[in-house]
Amino acid sequence: MSTQRETALENLDRFAYARDNGHLDFVAKATKCDDYFVGNQWDPKAAARLNRLGKPVLTINKILSTCAAVFGEQLASRADVSFRPARDGIPETAAALDKLWMHIAETNNLDWLESEVSADGFIRGRGFYDVRIDFDDQFMGEVRIAQLNSKNVVIDPDAEEYDPDKWKEVFLTKWLTLDDLDRLYGRSAAREVKGRPQSAFTNSYDTVDWEPDNFGSADRTWSVDEDEKRRRVYRIVERQYRELRYVECLVNPETGDLREIPETWDHNRIAHVSQTYGLMPYRKRLEKIRWTVSLDDMLLHHEWSPYRHFTPVPYFPFFRHGTTIGFVENLISPQDLLNKSVSQELHITNTTANSGWIVKNGALANMTQEELEERGGEDGLVVMVNGTTKDLEKISPNQVPSGIDRLSFKADEALKEVSMISDSMRGFDRSDVAAKAIQAKQARGSVSLSKPFDNLAYTRKLLARNVLDLVQSFYTETRIINVTGRNLTDDSESMVVNEVTPEGDIVNDLTLGEYAVVINTVPARESFEQTQFQEALELRQLGIAIPDDVLVEHSHLNRKTEIAQRIKELNGGGEPSQAEQQMQQLEMQLKELEAGEKEADIAVKQANAQLNAARAQKEMQPENDGQEAELVKLAMEREKMLAQIQLEQEKVRQQLELERQKAGLQAQLEREKMDQQLLLAREKASNDMQIASAKAESTMELASMQAETTRSVATEKAKTDQAIAKSKAQQKKEPK
Repeated sequence: MSTQRETALENLDRFAYARDNGHLDFVAKATKCDDYFVGNQWDPKAAARLNRLGKPVLTINKILSTCAAVFGEQLASRADVSFRPARDGIPETAAALDKLWMHIAETNNLDWLESEVSADGFIRGRGFYDVRIDFDDQFMGEVRIAQLNSKNVVIDPDAEEYDPDKWKEVFLTKWLTLDDLDRLYGRSAAREVKGRPQSAFTNSYDTVDWEPDNFGSADRTWSVDEDEKRRRVYRIVERQYRELRYVECLVNPETGDLREIPETWDHNRIAHVSQTYGLMPYRKRLEKIRWTVSLDDMLLHHEWSPYRHFTPVPYFPFFRHGTTIGFVENLISPQDLLNKSVSQELHITNTTANSGWIVKNGALANMTQEELEERGGEDGLVVMVNGTTKDLEKISPNQVPSGIDRLSFKADEALKEVSMISDSMRGFDRSDVAAKAIQAKQARGSVSLSKPFDNLAYTRKLLARNVLDLVQSFYTETRIINVTGRNLTDDSESMVVNEVTPEGDIVNDLTLGEYAVVINTVPARESFEQTQFQEALELRQLGIAIPDDVLVEHSHLNRKTEIAQRIKELNGGGEPSQAEQQMQQLEMQLKELEAGEKEADIAVKQANAQLNAARAQKEMQPENDGQEAELVKLAMEREKMLAQIQLEQEKVRQQLELERQKAGLQAQLEREKMDQQLLLAREKASNDMQIASAKAESTMELASMQAETTRSVATEKAKTDQAIAKSKAQQKKEPK
C-alpha cells in the first residue's frame, strides 16, 4: 500500500515540476487571451476607478473580427488524407485504409473538431486532440478522437520538439465527479475520495477544482454532500511517460526492418505471420509508454500503455524550440491602445461640451447652484444673475490635444499589421478598390498565413499517423465498416476488413505492412463546389461539351442529386430500358454482319486472285490438262461461297428488320403506357383538387351555418334574458 502511495506522490511531484516550470505561465497567458477574445479587455480595478471619476470605459473588440477572418481561412481548406503502400504494403489494403479513415472522420465529426482545435491554437497558441480506443459504443473498440482543453495538457518542460514522439512525458489533468471515479476506477476509489474531508488531501489547493473552465461561474464552494457527487470537482493527474522495457518484435532478415508485436496477438497468429512472411522473432529493449493515474496520494492506475504514441496530438500555429505563439497574444497591446485612445477621445469630447462654470456666491437669480450643475450643459440655457456678468463666467474648455485622434488610427493599423489580416481579407475593403486588386490582396494575405496552416497540415499528419497505428494494433478481427462515398451520387457501401477466406488468406489485412500518410489540402465542400460550378459553366460557354448533369451536381439546387440523375437518364446516361437494350443488341449484330461481309469480300478477292493465278499459269503451260480441272473446281467453290454468303446476309437482314420493327412497337407501347399513366395521374390530381375544393367549400358553408346558428341562438337567448329581466323588474315594482 505504501508503494502505491509513493508512486502516486511521485506522479504528483513530476506534475508539479512540469506545472511550475512553464505551464502556469501558459495558463495565465491563455486566460488573458481568452478574455481579450470575448471582450473582457479592461482591468477590473482600472475600470472601476475610471467609472468613479466619470470617465468612459469603451471596448472596441477588433481581436474578435481579426480571429474570425483566420477562422474563415481555416474553414475554407480541409484535409484530404490518403495512405500509400510503403514497406510490404498492399495497394488494395491502402485503399481500404482510405475508406476506413473516411469512416473514422465521419463518426468523430473530425471537420468540426479540427475547427475547435485550430481555434484554440489561434487564440491561446496551443490546441490538442486526444486519440485513443473507446469501448463504450463498440465491444471490439473503435478509434475515438476528442478535443482537449489546452489548459489541462501539461507538456514536458524539457521538450523542444513539435512531435510528441520526441517528448519524454506529458500530463493530462481531468476534473471528475464521484460517479466518474466510480465508473472508471472502481467503487472503492470513489468511496475513499468521498470519505475524505478537504483538509485530508495532501495538496487540497491543487486537488479540488475552485475555478473551473466551463459554462458555470468561477465562484464555487466545495462540499461532500450527496448532491455534490455529480459535480466535477476532483482533479486526477494522468501521466504518460517513457521507460525502457524488453519487448517482442518481428524482424525481416532481408531488409532488417523491425516491428513490435501487438500485445493482442496470440501465439498462433505470431507463428502464422512469421511463417507466411519469413520473419524472425526478436527480443529487444525499447522505450515504451508507461501510464500512471493518481488523485492526490491515491494511485488509480499504473500500467504499460497499450499505445505506441502519447494520446495528445498538438497544434501550434507558430512554434520555435518549445515556444508556442498564437494570434491574440501579440494583439493585446494594440487592442489596449485602441480602447484607451477611443475612451480618451470621448472623454475630451464630453469635457469640451460641458466644461463648467465660475459663479459668485448668491449671484444666481433663477436657479440654484445644484440646478446649474445639472442643467449647465443644456442648449439655449438662460441664466439670470443678481450682480454683473462677471459674477457668472463659463470656464473655457481645454483645447483638444493635436494628434489625439491619430492614436486610434495608429492602433487600428497596428492590429492589421501585427495580425497580418488586412481589410481585404476581412471583406472590409473600400468600395472604390477594383475586384482584381482585392483578389490579389487576399491571395497575398493568405501567403502571410502559410506558416500556421503548414503547421496545421503537420498536425493532420501526426493525427493520421496515430490513427493508423491504432487501427493496425486494435482492428485485428473481422469487421464490417460502413463508408459514405465522396461524391454526391455515391451510395453508402459496406467494406469488410480482416476477412478470412476459405483458403486461409486474409482480405484487407490491416495489421500487416507499412503505409505512408499523404496529406492534401482541398477547399471546403461549399467553396469547392462553387468553384467547380463556375469553371464548368465557363467551359460550357467556351463550347466544350460539359454534360448537363455535371453542371447540376456542382450547383446549389435543392435535391440536385435527384435532378442530376434524371437529366442523366434523359440524356441516355442512366440505366437503359428494355427497348434500348434490344436496340443496342441489334446494333451489335449489325456491326458483326458488316464485319462478316468484309471478311467474305476478302475471301472472294482471295479466291479470284487464286483463279486468275491458275489461269495465267494455264496459259503459260497449255499442255497441263490437270490445271484446267483445278480451275473449274476453284470457280465452283467460289460461286458456292458467294451464294452461301448472300443467303446468310439476306437471312440476317430479315432478322434485323423484324427485330427493329418489334423494338419500335415495344417502345411505342411503352410511350403510350407512360402517356396513359401521366394522363391518369393528371386526372387523379385534378379530381383530388376538385374534391379538396368541394370539401373546403362544404366545410366553410358548414362553419358559416354553425356560426349563423350560434348567432341566432345567442340573439334569441339575449332577447329571452332581456324579457325575463324586464318581467322580474316589473314584478318588483308592482305592490304585493
